[in-house]
Amino acid sequence: MLVLFETPAGYALFSVDDDKITKPENIQKIFQDASQANKLISLKAFHRFENTTEALSAMTALVDSKPNKALLKFLKKQTKKSKTQLGVVDAKLAGSIKDEIGVALHPNQSVITEIHRSIRTHLPQLISASSTPELASDLHQMTLGLSHSLSRYKLKFSPDKVDVMIVQAVGLLDDLDKELNTYAMRVKEWYGWHFPELTRILTDNILYARFVKFLGMRQGVEGKSFETILTPELEAEVKEAGKLSMGTEISQEDLSSIQELCDQVIEISEYREQLYDYLRNRMNAIAPNLTVIVGELVGARLIAHAGSLMNLAKYPASTVQILGAEKALFRALKTKQATPKYGLIFHASLVGHAQPKNKGKVSRLLAARSALAIRVDALAEESSNDVGMEGRAKVEARIRTLEEGIVHNFAKSTVNQKPGLQSHSTTTAVTTPAVTYNAAADVRMEEDGKGKKRKRESEGAAAAPATTEETKKKEKKEKK
Repeated sequence: MLVLFETPAGYALFSVDDDKITKPENIQKIFQDASQANKLISLKAFHRFENTTEALSAMTALVDSKPNKALLKFLKKQTKKSKTQLGVVDAKLAGSIKDEIGVALHPNQSVITEIHRSIRTHLPQLISASSTPELASDLHQMTLGLSHSLSRYKLKFSPDKVDVMIVQAVGLLDDLDKELNTYAMRVKEWYGWHFPELTRILTDNILYARFVKFLGMRQGVEGKSFETILTPELEAEVKEAGKLSMGTEISQEDLSSIQELCDQVIEISEYREQLYDYLRNRMNAIAPNLTVIVGELVGARLIAHAGSLMNLAKYPASTVQILGAEKALFRALKTKQATPKYGLIFHASLVGHAQPKNKGKVSRLLAARSALAIRVDALAEESSNDVGMEGRAKVEARIRTLEEGIVHNFAKSTVNQKPGLQSHSTTTAVTTPAVTYNAAADVRMEEDGKGKKRKRESEGAAAAPATTEETKKKEKKEKK
């Protein structure tokens, strides 16, 4: 029997005396030391790699269970004349080799696995005992060099590397929003001492910074035109407020410092727009279905919270729904209160447009569709947003159903119903008469001449007929 063994130096083909090997449990006892292994295993042929590039390409192909041309040529040459069986530890690789060169494979895969483990244990001694003993001394150095090259290749072409770009981009976007708000509020507070009325007129932070940069001192508001920055209505309001402003006077040095801060606000806002476009393009390329359902920002935050798109694809829909609300979840479980209904998915546009009473249902449905879209994005070979478009359409239809108050009837259809039976799905409308106010039944309290209150029926009230009990009581009184 021949056993294929891959080394950092090349492909090794060992000849194994399989007459003494009957069960996998006996292999460990037989190959306990190198002397016994040399008696049963010998190196038949060895194909050495010419350089590190060839070794790297061969190992990357073996990781994917795909034989390259050099391996097929080597095995075809060695197994051409002999009719012995070939043992390969990777079952998928063994099937590919059999399809290419038509060699007979060893039927017992567990025996091949144990022999492969024994060869790896006594590899230096087996190579030293062969006709190429110089390989034993160079094996450690070749192993170290190939491991570094393979690690570099894996890092360079890692599919998770693109996820890292999304995680970093969305993290930087959140940091820029915080810094931008801090700087913009500082500009308003600082320039507000000079022109306090402007804060009420211009509520947008970026527009405020652009206007302060263009205006300068408050005294020049009447002699300048702001058509490129403001609308005619805002321009007239700003000029009117500048005439009657109650702000204090500032020096030119103070104004220079404020305008430099305005430059920082404008630059950060422009860079934020560029970063948002970059993140949107990345999300459309990597997770198109998730982007269609929840949007690029919410999708990127979900990926960042999970660590990678593959980790997010392993989460069930219930975890995706409350992802980001872990503290509230564990606090609710600890205090035995109601658990949260949504986490980061609350910021999706579909959940935001739903009514407050339906947000929990919409978030649950959206999480289910998002979980399906995430798995398609992570595992599908071809990237398309068909699943996301279909899922979003179903969620929107469900939202319209909830808002219109239509309740789905899940009873059986009446198509195959027998003629004598009535369907449970049909409901009969029960009409009740409208309740009206009876003015004739009003009763008011009046005082008689003795100061006592007595009941008196209203003028329009009709006298009620006496009952049989009242007539009997009157008859008894008359007899007495």
